Amino acid sequence: QVQLVESGGGLVQVGGSLRLSCAASGRTFSSTAMGWFRQAPGKEREFVAGITWGGGSTRYGDSVKGRFTISRDNAKNTVYLQMNSLKPEDTAVYYCAGDPRRRLRPGVHDYEYDYWGQGTQVTVSS
Repeated sequence: QVQLVESGGGLVQVGGSLRLSCAASGRTFSSTAMGWFRQAPGKEREFVAGITWGGGSTRYGDSVKGRFTISRDNAKNTVYLQMNSLKPEDTAVYYCAGDPRRRLRPGVHDYEYDYWGQGTQVTVSS
């Protein structure tokens, strides 16, 4: 079992940057693939980025490729999402998620993740 707590959300202007963090508790973090999803009001939850348990493989949603970077520090039990060149359409609640299965590539569907954080709000203002 892994418990997840996101932080780092807030209000930022168009073109700005934010770094989200997801702190995990539990002894199995280093063997857990991690992902970031987001959900805007009235929209379905959307895959943003994922990283395998060892960090050797990452995947990104088409809307964030080239702007967002996912990384993890297993020594700190933390996964990060660096978000650059933010746009108003990036406004959403961002969720951290954990997948205990050792997939070769990170999952892109929310049903592939068993553990979820409570979410952190990101608002991009124009």
